[in-house]
Amino acid sequence: MEFTIGGRLEVRITPADVGKRVSVRRRTDDGGTGAEFTDVVGVLTSWDNGVLSITRKSGESVHIVESSLVAGKVVPAAPARRRGPAASFGELAAVTARAWQPVESEALGDWRLRAAGGFTRRANSALPLGDPGLPVGEALGRVRDWYEERGLPAYVQTATGAEGTQELLCAELERHGWRREVSAEVRIAALAPVGDLEADVRAVRLTRAPDAAWLARYQRFSTPGPHVLRVLGSGPSVWFATVPGDSGDTGGPDADRDAPPAAIGRCVVDGRWAGFMAVEVAPEQRRRGLATTVMAALARRALDEGASAAWLQVEEDNEGARALYDGMGFAAHHRYHHYRSA
Repeated sequence: MEFTIGGRLEVRITPADVGKRVSVRRRTDDGGTGAEFTDVVGVLTSWDNGVLSITRKSGESVHIVESSLVAGKVVPAAPARRRGPAASFGELAAVTARAWQPVESEALGDWRLRAAGGFTRRANSALPLGDPGLPVGEALGRVRDWYEERGLPAYVQTATGAEGTQELLCAELERHGWRREVSAEVRIAALAPVGDLEADVRAVRLTRAPDAAWLARYQRFSTPGPHVLRVLGSGPSVWFATVPGDSGDTGGPDADRDAPPAAIGRCVVDGRWAGFMAVEVAPEQRRRGLATTVMAALARRALDEGASAAWLQVEEDNEGARALYDGMGFAAHHRYHHYRSA
């Protein structure tokens, strides 16, 4: 990381650069053992009273005392992607929202308040994709009131790490006492290689709605009700994949359809995009390639419908899923976070 001009370290950022992506180097407390330095890259979200706040692409906020700066510069808003389909944050935000729709929603300016009886944070959080038409503090008060009326905790879903994401809003949420609870990556890939994965897709049954067996395997189906089925069934073109369980067999057309499946998955086709969700494998059936089989079967159906690009969401601490998707060619596009009102 180069900060020098003519061999000198220089601070080339000012408070006027708030909102821009920056790279800074600061001197850390070395306890008398000699000068040590730390580099931070992210969006400069504030510079007040001698303290800089920088939000990294992970969503983490770093606070830096101005006097500790030894170098700093503005850097490009987003590095060029080297693989996968081209996609803007705005396009992906809209596509992912259409794939997991709430039961109830209401506009707050360009924000969207969403509720689905508490089933998943994604369907029960405010989606702020523009101007709420109010000062942010007032808008957040409206969000709290709306969810309180429904007996639900107030959440706001934000994104970081790509051009056009919401680092400034994340910092504003923190200043108003909201706290980040969960973060996940949105990953994208070309769809054809997923469909070309080596897998016996004949074992997979594809349906337009989840049956009792599919729901029995789905780990989030702990609060059954019509709102759950409404969310699961939402989207432009929805497919459910089931690998039936049969005494340890991967299943077939004669397997018991009421028994918990060996593996399941969900896919929503929306124009050029195919989104993959709820890919789950029974614990006793893992490491047999069933997740790959489910993904391949759903990808082939999406390709038949004209899709060419794939997306999915994976929580950052799910190492097994991250490794699986790495092998399929999925790369991180941005991260999303759920902030909860204090």
